[in-house]
Amino acid sequence: MSLQAGHILLLSGSPGSGKTTTAAMLARLPGVRKVHLHSDDFWGNIKQGLIDPWLPESDAQNRMIMAIAADMAFAYARHGYFVALDGVVRPFWLPAFEQFNVPLHYIVLRTGLAEAVARCRARGGDSLTDPAVITDLHEQFVDLGAFERHILAVDGFDKRQTLDAVIAALASGRYRVNGPPTSTTG
Repeated sequence: MSLQAGHILLLSGSPGSGKTTTAAMLARLPGVRKVHLHSDDFWGNIKQGLIDPWLPESDAQNRMIMAIAADMAFAYARHGYFVALDGVVRPFWLPAFEQFNVPLHYIVLRTGLAEAVARCRARGGDSLTDPAVITDLHEQFVDLGAFERHILAVDGFDKRQTLDAVIAALASGRYRVNGPPTSTTG
């Protein structure tokens, strides 16, 4: 499957689901020009006044980040890039991206809680490692209601298996948000 220029992939899931690693690997594949937007960087750019994005009082800040991320993703897509934006992207983010009327895909990587916590704790550095916060964010993806069809189960997958699963999911067209699903497979 070749990734298509001008498409945006929102690669979501709880912390520790593999979204950042997978988006980075996807963006390095040969083919069309690609960009990886790591949504955590948008929060990291705030040097004074940052509110941790999982806190209830961060709603206005998070909506601002959502709008900025959507604008940036669209700018790249409009200039012929395949965009892989990874982050803890919940369904309420989708309208910010749909407004641009470019092909939009939404894939939510789902792992078990124990695996997510273990992955986060193994990272080190300034990564999120608090099991309580990871658990809370993981629970936000347990039941996505109408968006449950956008779940891609990757529990127990290694990096390559997750990448292959995402490529196959994109090729299937089932994770397309706007417009008709478009399959690039037979």
